[in-house]
Amino acid sequence: MTDNKQELSDAIRGKGPRKVFKKNPILGTKFTIAISSAKGGVGKSTFATNLALALKRVGSKVGILDADIYGPSIPKMFGIDEKPKSDGQKLEPITKYDIQCMSIGFLTDQQTPMIWRGPMVTSAIKTFTQKVNWKELDFIIVDMPPGTGDTQLTFSQDIKMDGAIIVSTPQEVALLDVKRGIKMFDKLNVKILGLVDNMSYFIGDDGKKYPIFGEGGVKKTAEEFNKEFLGEIPIDPEIGRLGDQGKPIVESNPDSKISEIYINLANKIRSSYL
Repeated sequence: MTDNKQELSDAIRGKGPRKVFKKNPILGTKFTIAISSAKGGVGKSTFATNLALALKRVGSKVGILDADIYGPSIPKMFGIDEKPKSDGQKLEPITKYDIQCMSIGFLTDQQTPMIWRGPMVTSAIKTFTQKVNWKELDFIIVDMPPGTGDTQLTFSQDIKMDGAIIVSTPQEVALLDVKRGIKMFDKLNVKILGLVDNMSYFIGDDGKKYPIFGEGGVKKTAEEFNKEFLGEIPIDPEIGRLGDQGKPIVESNPDSKISEIYINLANKIRSSYL
């Protein structure tokens, strides 16, 4: 292991001095916000997509970077089936719904597995952050993969991230990983903007709330780690149906109650930075 990696490993374990990395902004962008969890299956891509569209609706210029190399979702969420253009030096992001998008899924067949070791993932992430012609963005939303591995470390070491939003469902099995993710970002000096309780409850035909995955777990975790709780997003079949069609709910039905939640959050984020 190189000295650099050893120091980082020691820092993560709480040993020795904390390594200070030179972090560079993504060219063509003002603010970088990561959407993370450390747990898969909690709706990070759906959240990232709709937050990006909500930020656009409140007047921001927005891009989205799909950093999940092994399981990219943004091509499906945006209904994009084309390859980005290149001048031989830089890739051009693909624009859909006025959002500039980039994903490894644009460069590979949809069913091709990415059987890559860590250094190849790191190289792809650096390409997307250094060799994509992002154009005058207020915000770039980064859809992070599950876990606390190479992608998270690459962003935390090399990229000036202005904040991270932690998305989770309320059950304890999800929150175990979320707590690890919170500690990772804290140790790597990435500001956590807050936690979101996704798929928090389902409203039945009788008008009652049904907390399918438990209740209050995300809020309790936010309080435990002294982080802001950003609110709840309920389960709604319309979210999944529209996402599968490449027509996210904030774009397709901006007046819905779900869209209102995202737009309120987008207003809060925009007013904090711009």
